[in-house]
Amino acid sequence: MKFVKMHGLGNDFVVVERDEVPDGTPGLARKLCDRHFGIGADGLVFVLPSKRADIRMRIFNADGSEAEQCGNAIRCVGKYAFERGLVQRRDLTVETPAGLQRIALGGEGSRVENVTVDMGEPVLEGRRIPVAGEEGRVVARPLEVEERRLAFTAVSMGNPHAVIFVDDLGRIDVPRIGPRVETDPLFPHRVNVGFARVAGPGEIELRVWERGCGETLACGTGACAAAVAGVLEGRSGRQVRVRLPGGDLWIEWREDGRVYMTGPAEEVFHGETG
Repeated sequence: MKFVKMHGLGNDFVVVERDEVPDGTPGLARKLCDRHFGIGADGLVFVLPSKRADIRMRIFNADGSEAEQCGNAIRCVGKYAFERGLVQRRDLTVETPAGLQRIALGGEGSRVENVTVDMGEPVLEGRRIPVAGEEGRVVARPLEVEERRLAFTAVSMGNPHAVIFVDDLGRIDVPRIGPRVETDPLFPHRVNVGFARVAGPGEIELRVWERGCGETLACGTGACAAAVAGVLEGRSGRQVRVRLPGGDLWIEWREDGRVYMTGPAEEVFHGETG
C-alpha cells in the first residue's frame, strides 16, 4: 500500500489514496500509526472519490476510532489532492463525515503553501455536541477533576470539544487531566480537551488532548473551538492567532457565524508498506 506522510504543524498523518476504505481499517490504523513498530502518526487519512464534492476524506485516530473531522488533516488532504492532480482548482469542496467543507489553497504554480478552510458554523447546543443533560449553550460550566475545580465551554466543530481556560499552561498536567475530562460521563461520545490561555490581544495559547490520540502538537478543530470559546466567555475577539506547540493557526469567527482557519500543510516523505 502506497502512502504519504504529512503533517499540519506537527499533527501528523499517514495519507492513503483509495477508491474505498478497506475492511479492517481500525486495526490497520493502530498498526500504521504505531511510532515504534509502524510508520508513526496521529491518524490514518484516506483520500477518496466523492459524488457530492471534489474529494472525500475519512480519518481514523491512532487508537482505531474514526473522527468526524480534523482541521489539520483536511489541509493535508487539500495539498495532496492538488499537487497530485486529483483536483485542478485551488477552491474546492471536501466531503467529510461532518459534512461538506470548502477550502482555498494558497501558493504559486503547482505548490500549496497554506490552506484556508471554511470550518462552518460551530454547534453550541449542549445536546447536539453532545454534553449530557445540557440543552442550551454550555459556557464556563464547572467541572471537578481529581479535586481540582475547572470550568469548560463546549463547542462542536464537527467533533466535540471542551475548552478550559487557565492562567498558566505550564502548570497543567495535560496527560493526566486530559483523559479524565475526555472520558467524563458528561461526554457520551468522549471529547477533545483544549487547555487555553489568553496570551495577549488577538492571541491564544493552546494545548490539546485529542480524543483517540492523546496530546498532539496541533489541532485545527481545537484551535477553532478555542477561538469560539474565547468569544463566548468574553476573553478575546473574533480574529485570533492560536499558538500551538507545533506552530500557529489563524482563526476568524465571522459575523455570519462561520469559522475560518488558515495554516500550513507539509509533506514529509512517501513510501510503500511491506
